[in-house]
Amino acid sequence: MNVSPAVDIDGLVKRYGHTTAVDGLSVRFPAGAVTAVLGPNGAGKTTTVEICEGLRRADSGRVRVLGRDPLRDGAVLRPRVGVMLQEGAGFYPGARAIDMLTHLARLHRTPLDADQLIERLGLRQSAGTPLRRLSGGQRQRVALAAALIGRPELVFLDEPTAGLDPHVRRATWDLISELRSDGVTVVLTTHLIDEAEQLADHVVIIDAGRLAVEGSPQELTAGVGDGVITFGGPPRLDLSSLRAALPETAEVREVTPGGYQVTASVDPHLLATLTSWCATHDILAEGLQVGRRSLEDIYLEATGRAR
Repeated sequence: MNVSPAVDIDGLVKRYGHTTAVDGLSVRFPAGAVTAVLGPNGAGKTTTVEICEGLRRADSGRVRVLGRDPLRDGAVLRPRVGVMLQEGAGFYPGARAIDMLTHLARLHRTPLDADQLIERLGLRQSAGTPLRRLSGGQRQRVALAAALIGRPELVFLDEPTAGLDPHVRRATWDLISELRSDGVTVVLTTHLIDEAEQLADHVVIIDAGRLAVEGSPQELTAGVGDGVITFGGPPRLDLSSLRAALPETAEVREVTPGGYQVTASVDPHLLATLTSWCATHDILAEGLQVGRRSLEDIYLEATGRAR
C-alpha cells in the first residue's frame, strides 16, 4: 500500500541575495519514520526545515507538510506539528519552564502531562527557574518538551541533543524512539553521525543546497564495493603499485599520516593481493582490519570532505 510522505519537497529553491541556500532540492520524508537530515554548515538543511515549518518562504518549488502548504495552511498545521528550535529560541526568557509547558498544554486538545515530561527529560530541579538562567543544555530540553507537549503527528527537531550530557542524551534518544513507535514522524537535523545511525530509519544528506544521497543507514552502507580494509604503516607510502595490483574499482588512500584505507569489494583474493604487496615492500600492516563502510564514510564521500 502506498503511504503519502509526511513531507514532500519538489524543486525547492531559496536565495539570500546572491547566495543560493537551497538549489532545486527534491526529497520526501516518509510518514511514521525518523528521518535524519545531515549536511555540513551552510548546506541548506536548516533553511529547508524552516521552510517546511512555515518560518520562511521559498523562492520557488513546492513543499507539502502532511499534505498541506506550510505557509497557506499554517493555522491548520500548527496543532499537528511540533517544532523544536535550538536553546529555547522564541520563548519568553523570564518564563519558568513549568509555567510555559503548562500553558502550552492548555492550548492542545490531548496534551502530554507536563510534569511527567519534565521528569522524563531531567528538568525537575530546574522547572521553576526562568529560562534565561538555564544552561544551554537545559534550554534544549525545555525546547524539546515544548515541541512534544501537544502530541504532534510530525515533529521537527533541530539538534535535539546538542550540549546534553550522555545520560540525558540517551534519555532523549529513547524518547525519540518511542515517538516512532507511536507512529509520530520525526525529522531530525543533527551533526552527530552516531545519532543518525542509532535513530534514523531514513537518512538524507544535503550539500550545497542539493540532495547528495538518501536511504536507510543499511542501504547507504551496503552494496557492491562496500568493503573497507584499514591498516597502518610508514607515512607517505607510494601507493601507485598497490593501486595497479588491485581491481580498477578499488580506491586506496592515506586517510591519516601512516593510516591507510582500501575501499573495494573485499574477497580473499583482494586481501591476499594487499598482504603480498605489503610483504614485497617490507611493510608490516599494523592493525589490519576488514569491515564495511560506515555512515561517516558515506557522509564524507557525499559532501566531498576528506578525513
